[in-house]
Amino acid sequence: MALLSRADGRFPAGVRTLPPELVRAVQRERLLAAMFKSVTEIGYRALTVQNVLSRAGISRPTFYEQFEDKEDCFLAAFDTGAKQLRERVEVAVSDASGSGWRDRMRAGLAALLSFVAEEPEMARTVIVEARASSPAGLLRRDELLDNFATCIDSLVREELPEPPSAIAAAGVVGGIESVLYARLRKGDVEDLDSLLPSLMYFAVLAYVGQSAAREELDGAALA
Repeated sequence: MALLSRADGRFPAGVRTLPPELVRAVQRERLLAAMFKSVTEIGYRALTVQNVLSRAGISRPTFYEQFEDKEDCFLAAFDTGAKQLRERVEVAVSDASGSGWRDRMRAGLAALLSFVAEEPEMARTVIVEARASSPAGLLRRDELLDNFATCIDSLVREELPEPPSAIAAAGVVGGIESVLYARLRKGDVEDLDSLLPSLMYFAVLAYVGQSAAREELDGAALA
C-alpha cells in the first residue's frame, strides 16, 4: 500500500481513479504510521495533530475525515500495535502446543521480545506512551495487560496440580511490563533476547519456586 503514495503525500497520476475506500485505507495507514513515529519522537502529551500531518504528508481536512482528534488517532494506533503484539505472542504459544507450560511461556516471551526489537515504535506506543495518554488510553493498556495475565493463568492451570492464585499472573505481567517500559523509555532495544532467561526466572519463580526458576538461568548459562 505504501507504494500507492509519493513522499510528498500526494497520490501519483492514475491513483485518483482508485476506489474511494482504498484511498481512505491508504490514507489511514499513513496517518497511523505517522502517529507511531510522532509519538515515539515527541511523546503523547506534547504531540499535536500537526506533528502527525507533517510526517504523513496529508492535509488537515483529510485527517479529520479519518479521526476526531489526536486522541482518536492515538487509540487507533494503539489498537493496531496491540493487535499485532497479541497475534505474534499467540502464534508462538500455539506453535509450542504439546510442550509443557514453561516451554510455551518461553515461546511467548521470546515472541514478545522479538516484537519489541523489530517494532520499537509500536512497542513504545503500547507500553510507554499509553501510560501518559488519556483515560481511554490507560483503559486500553489495562485491558491488554489483563488479557495477557488471563492467558498466562490459563496456561499454567492446565498443568499445575494445585490451582495458583490468579493474582500471580497479574504480578508476572506487571513485572515484565515494567522491565520493557524502562528499556523503551531509554530507547534501548538492543540485545533484548538476553532478557529471556531472567524473565523466565521471574515467571517460573511465581509458580513453582526458586529451585525450578534457577533452571532457567542455569540453562541459559550452559547454552
